[in-house]
Amino acid sequence: MSQTINILFLGGAKRVPMAHMLIGAGKKLNCDVKIFSYELNERVPVAIVGKVIVGLRWKDPEIYAHLHQTVEKYHIDIVIPFVDDAVCVVARYREKYGDIWAPVCEYEKVERMFDKCAAAVEFERCKINVPNTYYEGLPTFPLIAKPRYGSASRGIEIITDSKDFKRIIKKAEDYLIQEYIANRKEFTVDCYIAATGQVMCAVPRLRKEVVGGEVSNTVTVIDAEMESVACSVISKLGLYGAVTLQFIRDNDRNRLLLMEINPRLGGGAVCSVHAGAPIPEYIIREFLDLELTPCNDWREGTEIVRYMQEVVF
Repeated sequence: MSQTINILFLGGAKRVPMAHMLIGAGKKLNCDVKIFSYELNERVPVAIVGKVIVGLRWKDPEIYAHLHQTVEKYHIDIVIPFVDDAVCVVARYREKYGDIWAPVCEYEKVERMFDKCAAAVEFERCKINVPNTYYEGLPTFPLIAKPRYGSASRGIEIITDSKDFKRIIKKAEDYLIQEYIANRKEFTVDCYIAATGQVMCAVPRLRKEVVGGEVSNTVTVIDAEMESVACSVISKLGLYGAVTLQFIRDNDRNRLLLMEINPRLGGGAVCSVHAGAPIPEYIIREFLDLELTPCNDWREGTEIVRYMQEVVF
């Protein structure tokens, strides 16, 4: 008889493909995976594959108690966050209650990664190559200003002259300001790191098209340098679970630079799964305390192109 595993998504409203992948991974392990998703609205796409639970906003002080009620009521085994604020909620929830499996680092680490200024300082401390960060003195244009706690590319500004710079610098504490590299390629590396710290997979993807901060067209690429750097970064920062690293390659100066780290499953991680990286299976295997085997034979050139599809209620 198969074991039932109940998985709760946080902010996974549109993660229908990943839900199907987790269900498929469960079947491979003789487990019956049931999907639940904690959302603000019950009419979201993931409803076609699981049960939607209407919950609270991430900043609501009552969310931990309500989330705990949800976990107990539906006998949740695994929690997977899909948006930045939800990652912090899961990490802190685990500290409070300690009775749930989630492929997420401890709260202190995830909080630092979502503060772009604190993350940049940590990257520099660990001698990780990043774009040059502006701290003081005469600026060299162009620069890029990213909201300190921003996500999905919202609020980013390119600074090309003194007028823009003077406007931004008045609220410099709200931004990470770095050199802007126009001639570049952008990459994501989808990683899964076991609780032991061993990297199970590190799959680079070229971000060919991005819409609203989320990749809509991406393709896996073999890049030994990027894989090596990703593993080094993970080791230096002590990361584990599902993690996505964002890199750019400076085409003019042939530099590989880390942009940011999202300590969660990325929206485009399904591409790496299609390429052969068994990330959903890793998540379930760790919950079941089964052995994990590193994946080094994923396929280069696996490409996904996304499109919109209706869910009718």
